[in-house]
Amino acid sequence: MTENFHCESMFLPSGLGPAETCSKEITPGSLNSSFWDFLNNLSISSFSLYLVYLVTMVGNLLIILVISLDSYLHTPMYVFLANLSLADISSISTLVPKMLVNIQTKSQSISFGECVTQMYFSIVFVVIDNFLLGVMVYDRFVAICYPLNYITVMRPRLCTLLMATSWLFSNLVALTHTLLLVQLTFYDANTIPHFFCDLAPLLHLSCSGTVLNQLVMFILGSSVIAVPFGLILFSYICIVSTVLKISSAEGKWKTFSTCGSHLLVVTLFYGTIVGVYFLPSSAQSVNNEKIGAVLFIVVTPMEIAIIKKDKW
Repeated sequence: MTENFHCESMFLPSGLGPAETCSKEITPGSLNSSFWDFLNNLSISSFSLYLVYLVTMVGNLLIILVISLDSYLHTPMYVFLANLSLADISSISTLVPKMLVNIQTKSQSISFGECVTQMYFSIVFVVIDNFLLGVMVYDRFVAICYPLNYITVMRPRLCTLLMATSWLFSNLVALTHTLLLVQLTFYDANTIPHFFCDLAPLLHLSCSGTVLNQLVMFILGSSVIAVPFGLILFSYICIVSTVLKISSAEGKWKTFSTCGSHLLVVTLFYGTIVGVYFLPSSAQSVNNEKIGAVLFIVVTPMEIAIIKKDKW
Protein backbone atom coordinates (compact mmCIF):
# COMPACT_ATOMS: atom_id res chain seq x y z
CA MET A 1 0.00 0.00 0.00
CA THR A 2 1.32 3.47 -0.87
CA GLU A 3 2.09 5.47 2.23
CA ASN A 4 1.03 9.09 1.93
CA PHE A 5 0.70 12.21 4.00
CA HIS A 6 -1.28 15.26 2.95
CA CYS A 7 0.16 18.73 3.61
CA GLU A 8 -2.39 21.46 4.16
CA SER A 9 -2.88 24.75 5.90
CA MET A 10 -5.13 23.97 8.85
CA PHE A 11 -4.73 21.85 11.96
CA LEU A 12 -6.40 18.49 12.41
CA PRO A 13 -9.93 18.51 13.88
CA SER A 14 -9.91 18.94 17.64
CA GLY A 15 -12.02 15.81 18.04
CA LEU A 16 -9.18 13.52 17.00
CA GLY A 17 -8.75 10.94 19.75
CA PRO A 18 -8.40 7.30 20.68
CA ALA A 19 -11.45 6.36 18.61
CA GLU A 20 -9.49 7.04 15.41
CA THR A 21 -8.02 4.06 13.58
CA CYS A 22 -4.39 3.55 14.47
CA SER A 23 -1.99 1.86 12.09
CA LYS A 24 1.68 1.28 11.43
CA GLU A 25 0.99 2.14 7.79
CA ILE A 26 0.23 5.63 6.59
CA THR A 27 -2.86 5.66 4.40
CA PRO A 28 -4.37 8.60 2.51
CA GLY A 29 -6.57 10.86 4.62
CA SER A 30 -9.29 13.30 3.63
CA LEU A 31 -8.52 17.00 3.18
CA ASN A 32 -10.31 19.37 5.51
CA SER A 33 -9.24 22.73 4.04
CA SER A 34 -7.32 24.17 1.12
CA PHE A 35 -3.57 24.69 1.21
CA TRP A 36 -3.93 26.66 -2.00
CA ASP A 37 -6.29 29.14 -0.33
CA PHE A 38 -3.57 29.73 2.21
CA LEU A 39 -1.00 30.36 -0.53
CA ASN A 40 -3.42 32.69 -2.31
CA ASN A 41 -3.98 34.62 0.90
CA LEU A 42 -0.22 35.12 1.06
CA SER A 43 -0.23 36.16 -2.63
CA ILE A 44 2.33 33.44 -3.34
CA SER A 45 2.40 32.25 -6.93
CA SER A 46 4.61 29.61 -8.44
CA PHE A 47 6.48 32.36 -10.30
CA SER A 48 7.24 34.42 -7.18
CA LEU A 49 8.30 31.29 -5.30
CA TYR A 50 10.52 30.26 -8.20
CA LEU A 51 12.02 33.79 -8.35
CA VAL A 52 12.89 33.74 -4.65
CA TYR A 53 14.40 30.27 -5.06
CA LEU A 54 16.42 31.39 -8.08
CA VAL A 55 17.78 34.50 -6.32
CA THR A 56 18.78 32.42 -3.31
CA MET A 57 20.48 29.76 -5.42
CA VAL A 58 22.35 32.21 -7.68
CA GLY A 59 23.45 34.44 -4.80
CA ASN A 60 24.85 31.59 -2.74
CA LEU A 61 26.41 29.80 -5.72
CA LEU A 62 28.22 33.02 -6.68
CA ILE A 63 29.59 33.31 -3.15
CA ILE A 64 30.88 29.72 -3.24
CA LEU A 65 32.33 30.19 -6.74
CA VAL A 66 34.15 33.44 -5.91
CA ILE A 67 35.59 32.02 -2.69
CA SER A 68 36.71 28.87 -4.49
CA LEU A 69 38.43 30.72 -7.34
CA ASP A 70 40.08 33.55 -5.39
CA SER A 71 43.02 32.28 -3.34
CA TYR A 72 43.03 35.57 -1.39
CA LEU A 73 39.70 34.50 0.11
CA HIS A 74 40.97 31.12 1.32
CA THR A 75 40.82 32.30 4.94
CA PRO A 76 38.81 30.79 7.82
CA MET A 77 36.04 33.38 7.70
CA TYR A 78 35.38 32.91 3.98
CA VAL A 79 35.61 29.12 4.20
CA PHE A 80 32.95 29.22 6.93
CA LEU A 81 30.92 31.58 4.73
CA ALA A 82 31.10 29.13 1.81
CA ASN A 83 29.82 26.36 4.10
CA LEU A 84 26.97 28.60 5.26
CA SER A 85 26.04 29.30 1.63
CA LEU A 86 26.10 25.57 0.87
CA ALA A 87 23.81 24.91 3.85
CA ASP A 88 21.38 27.63 2.70
CA ILE A 89 21.29 26.22 -0.85
CA SER A 90 20.62 22.75 0.50
CA SER A 91 18.00 23.96 2.97
CA ILE A 92 15.82 25.78 0.46
CA SER A 93 16.29 22.98 -2.10
CA THR A 94 14.90 20.49 0.40
CA LEU A 95 11.52 22.24 0.47
CA VAL A 96 10.86 24.69 -2.36
CA PRO A 97 11.08 22.29 -5.38
CA LYS A 98 8.44 20.05 -3.80
CA MET A 99 6.25 23.10 -3.11
CA LEU A 100 6.58 24.18 -6.76
CA VAL A 101 5.62 20.70 -7.95
CA ASN A 102 2.61 20.69 -5.61
CA ILE A 103 1.46 24.09 -6.87
CA GLN A 104 1.73 23.01 -10.49
CA THR A 105 0.02 19.63 -10.03
CA LYS A 106 -2.51 20.87 -7.44
CA SER A 107 -1.55 17.85 -5.37
CA GLN A 108 -0.93 18.00 -1.64
CA SER A 109 0.25 14.42 -1.22
CA ILE A 110 3.71 13.34 -0.19
CA SER A 111 4.82 9.78 0.46
CA PHE A 112 5.83 8.73 3.94
CA GLY A 113 9.42 8.12 2.83
CA GLU A 114 9.64 11.53 1.15
CA CYS A 115 8.10 13.18 4.20
CA VAL A 116 10.62 11.64 6.62
CA THR A 117 13.49 12.48 4.25
CA GLN A 118 12.30 16.08 3.95
CA MET A 119 12.05 16.37 7.73
CA TYR A 120 15.54 14.90 8.20
CA PHE A 121 17.30 17.31 5.85
CA SER A 122 15.31 20.35 6.97
CA ILE A 123 16.51 19.66 10.53
CA VAL A 124 20.11 19.13 9.35
CA PHE A 125 20.35 22.45 7.55
CA VAL A 126 18.64 24.55 10.24
CA VAL A 127 20.98 23.09 12.87
CA ILE A 128 24.09 23.55 10.71
CA ASP A 129 23.17 27.22 10.22
CA ASN A 130 23.11 27.61 14.01
CA PHE A 131 26.51 25.96 14.43
CA LEU A 132 28.17 27.80 11.55
CA LEU A 133 27.01 31.19 12.83
CA GLY A 134 28.58 30.30 16.17
CA VAL A 135 31.82 29.18 14.52
CA MET A 136 31.97 32.36 12.43
CA VAL A 137 31.60 34.64 15.45
CA TYR A 138 34.41 32.73 17.17
CA ASP A 139 36.61 33.60 14.19
CA ARG A 140 35.71 37.30 14.59
CA PHE A 141 36.26 37.08 18.36
CA VAL A 142 39.81 35.78 17.91
CA ALA A 143 40.58 38.25 15.09
CA ILE A 144 39.47 41.31 17.08
CA CYS A 145 40.22 40.40 20.69
CA TYR A 146 43.45 38.45 20.07
CA PRO A 147 44.74 39.65 16.68
CA LEU A 148 48.37 38.67 17.35
CA ASN A 149 47.33 35.09 18.03
CA TYR A 150 44.88 34.77 15.14
CA ILE A 151 47.15 32.84 12.76
CA THR A 152 48.28 30.39 15.44
CA VAL A 153 44.74 29.85 16.80
CA MET A 154 42.74 29.66 13.57
CA ARG A 155 44.88 27.03 11.93
CA PRO A 156 43.55 24.98 8.99
CA ARG A 157 43.31 21.89 11.19
CA LEU A 158 41.10 23.69 13.73
CA CYS A 159 38.92 25.18 10.99
CA THR A 160 38.43 21.76 9.41
CA LEU A 161 37.61 20.27 12.80
CA LEU A 162 35.04 22.99 13.55
CA MET A 163 33.32 22.53 10.19
CA ALA A 164 33.35 18.73 10.34
CA THR A 165 32.02 18.76 13.91
CA SER A 166 29.21 21.12 12.93
CA TRP A 167 28.10 18.92 10.03
CA LEU A 168 28.45 15.75 12.12
CA PHE A 169 26.38 17.01 15.05
CA SER A 170 23.72 18.40 12.70
CA ASN A 171 23.26 14.98 11.14
CA LEU A 172 23.25 13.28 14.55
CA VAL A 173 20.49 15.59 15.78
CA ALA A 174 18.39 14.91 12.67
CA LEU A 175 19.08 11.17 12.83
CA THR A 176 17.99 11.03 16.48
CA HIS A 177 14.64 12.69 15.70
CA THR A 178 14.14 10.51 12.62
CA LEU A 179 14.83 7.21 14.37
CA LEU A 180 12.42 8.12 17.18
CA LEU A 181 9.75 9.21 14.69
CA VAL A 182 9.73 6.03 12.60
CA GLN A 183 9.01 3.97 15.72
CA LEU A 184 5.61 5.65 16.14
CA THR A 185 2.22 4.55 14.90
CA PHE A 186 -0.05 7.10 13.24
CA TYR A 187 -3.72 7.98 12.85
CA ASP A 188 -5.16 7.00 9.50
CA ALA A 189 -6.49 10.56 9.25
CA ASN A 190 -3.05 11.78 8.25
CA THR A 191 -3.44 15.40 7.21
CA ILE A 192 -0.29 17.33 8.12
CA PRO A 193 -1.13 20.77 9.55
CA HIS A 194 1.62 22.48 7.58
CA PHE A 195 2.97 23.00 4.07
CA PHE A 196 6.01 20.81 4.66
CA CYS A 197 7.00 17.90 6.89
CA ASP A 198 8.12 19.54 10.12
CA LEU A 199 8.76 17.44 13.21
CA ALA A 200 6.16 18.92 15.56
CA PRO A 201 3.18 18.57 13.14
CA LEU A 202 4.20 14.98 12.43
CA LEU A 203 4.15 14.17 16.13
CA HIS A 204 0.55 15.44 16.27
CA LEU A 205 -0.40 12.65 13.86
CA SER A 206 0.86 9.91 16.15
CA CYS A 207 -1.52 7.75 18.14
CA SER A 208 1.30 6.28 20.22
CA GLY A 209 3.06 8.01 23.09
CA THR A 210 5.28 10.91 22.05
CA VAL A 211 6.56 11.91 25.49
CA LEU A 212 10.09 10.76 24.65
CA ASN A 213 9.97 12.49 21.25
CA GLN A 214 8.75 15.72 22.83
CA LEU A 215 11.42 15.55 25.53
CA VAL A 216 14.22 14.92 23.05
CA MET A 217 12.88 17.66 20.77
CA PHE A 218 12.91 20.11 23.70
CA ILE A 219 16.39 19.15 24.94
CA LEU A 220 18.08 19.00 21.53
CA GLY A 221 16.14 21.98 20.15
CA SER A 222 17.07 24.13 23.13
CA SER A 223 20.71 23.02 23.01
CA VAL A 224 21.32 23.59 19.30
CA ILE A 225 19.92 27.11 19.63
CA ALA A 226 21.10 28.12 23.10
CA VAL A 227 24.73 26.96 22.81
CA PRO A 228 25.59 28.78 19.52
CA PHE A 229 23.52 31.82 20.55
CA GLY A 230 25.27 31.92 23.94
CA LEU A 231 28.64 31.80 22.16
CA ILE A 232 27.54 34.57 19.82
CA LEU A 233 26.32 36.75 22.69
CA PHE A 234 29.48 36.23 24.76
CA SER A 235 31.73 36.88 21.75
CA TYR A 236 29.98 40.12 20.83
CA ILE A 237 30.20 41.36 24.41
CA CYS A 238 33.95 40.79 24.28
CA ILE A 239 34.19 42.32 20.79
CA VAL A 240 32.29 45.46 21.80
CA SER A 241 34.42 45.77 24.92
CA THR A 242 37.58 45.54 22.82
CA VAL A 243 36.32 48.01 20.20
CA LEU A 244 35.44 50.58 22.86
CA LYS A 245 39.07 50.58 23.98
CA ILE A 246 40.21 51.82 20.56
CA SER A 247 40.94 55.52 20.78
CA SER A 248 39.92 56.75 17.32
CA ALA A 249 36.36 56.71 16.02
CA GLU A 250 37.64 55.60 12.61
CA GLY A 251 39.46 52.68 14.18
CA LYS A 252 36.36 51.64 16.10
CA TRP A 253 34.21 51.74 12.98
CA LYS A 254 36.76 49.91 10.82
CA THR A 255 37.16 47.13 13.40
CA PHE A 256 33.49 46.63 14.15
CA SER A 257 32.50 46.83 10.47
CA THR A 258 34.16 43.44 9.95
CA CYS A 259 31.32 42.00 12.07
CA GLY A 260 28.49 43.99 10.48
CA SER A 261 27.32 41.38 7.99
CA HIS A 262 27.51 38.55 10.51
CA LEU A 263 25.50 40.59 13.01
CA LEU A 264 22.81 41.30 10.38
CA VAL A 265 22.57 37.61 9.48
CA VAL A 266 22.40 36.58 13.16
CA THR A 267 19.66 39.13 13.86
CA LEU A 268 17.61 38.00 10.86
CA PHE A 269 18.10 34.28 11.52
CA TYR A 270 17.41 34.21 15.24
CA GLY A 271 14.73 36.88 15.03
CA THR A 272 12.76 34.72 12.60
CA ILE A 273 13.30 31.60 14.75
CA VAL A 274 11.90 33.40 17.79
CA GLY A 275 8.90 34.62 15.80
CA VAL A 276 8.11 31.18 14.38
CA TYR A 277 8.93 28.77 17.20
CA PHE A 278 9.04 30.64 20.51
CA LEU A 279 6.14 33.11 20.55
CA PRO A 280 3.19 31.71 22.51
CA SER A 281 0.40 30.38 20.31
CA SER A 282 -2.10 32.83 21.82
CA ALA A 283 -0.07 35.70 20.42
CA GLN A 284 -0.58 34.69 16.80
CA SER A 285 -3.07 32.88 14.65
CA VAL A 286 -2.45 29.56 12.91
CA ASN A 287 -1.99 31.35 9.58
CA ASN A 288 0.46 33.80 11.13
CA GLU A 289 2.57 30.84 12.28
CA LYS A 290 2.63 29.56 8.72
CA ILE A 291 3.50 33.00 7.36
CA GLY A 292 6.43 33.03 9.77
CA ALA A 293 7.46 29.57 8.59
CA VAL A 294 7.34 30.72 4.94
CA LEU A 295 9.53 33.70 5.83
CA PHE A 296 12.01 31.52 7.71
CA ILE A 297 12.25 28.76 5.11
CA VAL A 298 11.91 30.66 1.84
CA VAL A 299 12.47 34.41 2.27
CA THR A 300 15.14 34.47 5.00
CA PRO A 301 17.73 32.43 3.00
CA MET A 302 17.28 34.83 0.08
CA GLU A 303 17.79 37.88 2.31
CA ILE A 304 20.83 36.28 3.94
CA ALA A 305 22.28 35.50 0.49
CA ILE A 306 21.89 39.16 -0.51
CA ILE A 307 23.52 40.35 2.73
CA LYS A 308 26.42 37.92 2.34
CA LYS A 309 26.98 38.87 -1.31
CA ASP A 310 26.83 42.63 -0.70
CA LYS A 311 28.58 42.96 2.65
CA TRP A 312 31.14 40.22 3.20
